[in-house]
Amino acid sequence: MKLLVAIKRVVDYNVKIRVKGDGSDVELANVKMGINPFCEIAVEEGVRLREAGVASELVVVTFGPDAAAEQLRHGLALGADRALHYVTDETLAPLTVARALHKVCEQEQPDLVLLGKQSIDSDNNQVAQMLAALNDWPLATCASALKVEAGELLVTREIDGGLETLGMPLPAVVSADLRLNEPRFASLPNIMKAKRKPLDSAPFSTLAVEAANQTRLLGVMAPPARSAGIKVGSVDELVDKLKHEAKVLP
Repeated sequence: MKLLVAIKRVVDYNVKIRVKGDGSDVELANVKMGINPFCEIAVEEGVRLREAGVASELVVVTFGPDAAAEQLRHGLALGADRALHYVTDETLAPLTVARALHKVCEQEQPDLVLLGKQSIDSDNNQVAQMLAALNDWPLATCASALKVEAGELLVTREIDGGLETLGMPLPAVVSADLRLNEPRFASLPNIMKAKRKPLDSAPFSTLAVEAANQTRLLGVMAPPARSAGIKVGSVDELVDKLKHEAKVLP
């Protein structure tokens, strides 16, 4: 079985986000970048399936600037076999990413596509659903457990009433939730080995994907600073302030 995992380059989750002075976007200059955490979980799950003998090859793919090769190398260090990098400096809409992945699926013919359920920068949670529709493949979102039995994919999802397990044929698309696994750390020997693994790079235009820029970013602003709290001397004073100052009580 062949696995394809899509990853996205985002601002590292430990970095405090800063807004540009003109409010046009988030400041990315001299900011530490990394793999989107949900995408890293998808890579880890792919590595575990290959280590268990379920999969024979694991390929990671991304669409992004030249610097995104660093995140692909990290995916290779985690255990992926090879990487595909389609270079673009444009900010791609979810539908454009889904169409690009559809083209990659036509070329690579994977049996299972794994993605993070959403990215921590735009939080769209759309690409997996769109890709499944374009490929006309079964889809399971927000997976918290995954296994393959007798050629069938079994995916467990957390729902309001407990757990739901879906069975589906392959090929399929699955998006990873937070509790699917805990990604490993890349060891130094594996980081060195990753430098020798194949990383194929090509311009994004070679995919001949029609851009779907149906939305535009109007502005970015930081959340308003919270005012300092105050202490009250009695319950009556608290109720009075909630009524007349905060106006949250009738």
